[in-house]
Amino acid sequence: MNKPYHPPHFYKENTDYFITAHTFDKRRFFTTETEKEMLLKVLYSAANAHSIFIHTWVILDNHYHLLIKINTTEKLVKFIKSLHGKSAIELNKINSTPGQKIWVNYWDHCIRSKKDFWVHFNYIHNNPLKHGYVKNFNKLIDYKFSGYSQWVEEKGVDWLKDIWETYPVVDFEKE
Repeated sequence: MNKPYHPPHFYKENTDYFITAHTFDKRRFFTTETEKEMLLKVLYSAANAHSIFIHTWVILDNHYHLLIKINTTEKLVKFIKSLHGKSAIELNKINSTPGQKIWVNYWDHCIRSKKDFWVHFNYIHNNPLKHGYVKNFNKLIDYKFSGYSQWVEEKGVDWLKDIWETYPVVDFEKE
């Protein structure tokens, strides 16, 4: 029996990571505000329980992206298991579909430089635009399920635009 290749995950302590996961068969399981709010609540609960610092995040109908900092390697695996397990249970309760598979494996990328960090940061914030949830860059503030608005509140739109211009997403694959 052929099994899909799943490379082992290797982690470095006290390091930033870009994490992404999509739903089983890329199905749109998180289409309502209630479903997305539940996932966000579970995300922060799991992060707090496993000492994960979330720099920024985005939740879409069939996937999410995170930019996080881990302190110890074992915490990341436990965090993902907790996030996926609890969110699947809660989503299945909401939709009366006990036991339905929600998540497949996750993918991680160890952040290697300042540029790498900010390009992934911008990639996450650009995702609602990329996937058509908002019509233009200025509307990113209106997308509720992203850390973008928190960064606008903390640093301002001009700061975010400067980061965008300095570290454009077009360079995402080059590093």
